[in-house]
Amino acid sequence: MNQDVEEKLFASEEELKAIIARLGAQITADYAGKTPLFVGVLRGCFIFMADLVRACDLPCTIDFMVVSSYGKGTTSTGAVKIIKDLTENIEGRDVIIVEDILDSGNTLSYLKKYMEARRPASIRIVTLLDKPDRRTADVKADYVGFTIPDAFVVGYGLDYQEKYRNLPYIGVLKPEIYS
Repeated sequence: MNQDVEEKLFASEEELKAIIARLGAQITADYAGKTPLFVGVLRGCFIFMADLVRACDLPCTIDFMVVSSYGKGTTSTGAVKIIKDLTENIEGRDVIIVEDILDSGNTLSYLKKYMEARRPASIRIVTLLDKPDRRTADVKADYVGFTIPDAFVVGYGLDYQEKYRNLPYIGVLKPEIYS
């Protein structure tokens, strides 16, 4: 797998831990006295979300959704499909949507509107990676780990065709792999 990576963007565990600690501290301060519900957008968020909730020093609950807008490709189709919905009732709850990467914004824009209809107390978005150059939907994250250039990245939960999620770093996939 390493041979398929053109360059490492965030190569050290220390770098990732530091940014997640910063995000956890921000969320802890913002939600002091509250019990937020972290909603992970699977599958890409699973590693980030596990580290993030451990970095938050507050009571919280978790739930997951499985949503697809990519199919087997490398760009969003624009059509969002909910494969697994929430099991928790979010009415009156403080919800934090956890996403691995904010790219086109189509999925998160759809999810935010979808969840707003269920009348939560609040909805915020945390993303490990923000790729603003690809944004087509009007959505922004409240908490951002890193802003990255327009490159196809894998590792630390991010994938290409369900591979590379287990890389311990975030790297740019060689174009010949996905072209």
